[in-house]
Amino acid sequence: MKVFDQIEPLMAQFEQFDKKHSIGFVPTMGALHDGHIELIKQAKNENQIVVCSIFINKIQFNNEEDFIKYPKNIDKDIQLLNEVDCDYLLIPTQENIFPATYAYKNYSLGNIEYNFEGQHRPGHFQGVCNVVDRLLTIVRPNKLYLGQKDIQQCKVIEKLLTLIQIDKHIEIKICNTVRNNFGLALSSRNQRLSNDGLAHATILYKTLCEAKKIISTETSITGLKKACQNYIEMIVDQGFQSVDYFSILNHDFETIDENTINKHPYCIVTAATIENIRLIDNIII
Repeated sequence: MKVFDQIEPLMAQFEQFDKKHSIGFVPTMGALHDGHIELIKQAKNENQIVVCSIFINKIQFNNEEDFIKYPKNIDKDIQLLNEVDCDYLLIPTQENIFPATYAYKNYSLGNIEYNFEGQHRPGHFQGVCNVVDRLLTIVRPNKLYLGQKDIQQCKVIEKLLTLIQIDKHIEIKICNTVRNNFGLALSSRNQRLSNDGLAHATILYKTLCEAKKIISTETSITGLKKACQNYIEMIVDQGFQSVDYFSILNHDFETIDENTINKHPYCIVTAATIENIRLIDNIII
């Protein structure tokens, strides 16, 4: 694997490739786990060249402490990527990605920018879009690999691709969430949980699975709202400090309500905090 800490040499390397070479790209913030590795493996199966980036994007954090405490282990990350034969790794600095001359953009993302994660993390998705726009311009991949755990972010990036000018079509590949043996979605933030916290955190996926069963039989909005509130209480009873949301959404990523009850449910999303660590998860219906 070739490792680059500067953008220009990586771009110069890619200019040598024939346009027939398919490039798969996996953007990350490091602290890699099996979920990231599965993205790399799928990219390897579908492309001639696989690129990974590691960049902790400060402008998508609305909590300074969360940014400072975000786990970092670059040596282990490089080892894992070497083991799965990743071809190229870009580890740019903040100045590489956002130089002093960079003009931050504001993208017209629509309501999805302000709902759920957007409501609880103001400015988060604009930060995500700025860095993804920059990285796509640098790597110019054919396929972009994202994890389903961050499903709202996936939807936002799908929207982003309709707004930016890239000189090739980029296909988004949303890959299944990778979980541990107890159902907990793998996340870099899990590294900050105690063993007790990890054990209690498994209730998130268990609750989502239970909710999926209920939705197949419950047809009234009142019943669905009551069920969601009950699930929130269950999650808190199992050791979580708080639940930001537990919502049933349609394909437009809107909460099922009286006006959208006839639209087939698409997924259930949740975000909850345990040991001061905020976890998100979802399940497709």
